[in-house]
Amino acid sequence: MFWRSFPFTLAGIFFFALCPRLQAAESAIIRYSILEKSVSVAELSRLSETGEVAPALASQLKMVNKEPEQLRQVLNQSVSIDPVLLSRILNNPIGESLLDSASDVIHTPSKSASRQALRSALVTSALDDKKIRLIEILENYPTSEVYVDGEKLVNLMNQIKGILASIPRLPKLPF
Repeated sequence: MFWRSFPFTLAGIFFFALCPRLQAAESAIIRYSILEKSVSVAELSRLSETGEVAPALASQLKMVNKEPEQLRQVLNQSVSIDPVLLSRILNNPIGESLLDSASDVIHTPSKSASRQALRSALVTSALDDKKIRLIEILENYPTSEVYVDGEKLVNLMNQIKGILASIPRLPKLPF
């Protein structure tokens, strides 16, 4: 029985691990207050990794009175979680409810299939180092554009961090 399902399991892991990287977000449309601006995910990645700020991004940050270092901290804030556990959590009714709430903050251009896209980005982000960072979610989001509500984002990150901090105290999940 195991050997019959093994190729399908292996194909599923391969598909899940590689497909989100085939089409990843190229731009993030960030809404902050009354402003809505498109920012290259590559520029955000560069800021996250090196602290270097592209001129267009620097001018957009000035418009909302934010320093590049503040954005860099938000992009790099991490939450530790095992990707298998994360997948289990996000594939049950409680996790789907959490994803629906989070989809108000990070969503597809059409707001359809945001739950699935966000689930994919979150789990893919946790695969390499068992940590999730916002920049990884943006890099792994499986559409060419991802919409982010900047004002709601900080609240969401704090809620997720609180929920994930309580997970080790929960009993083992039955699935």
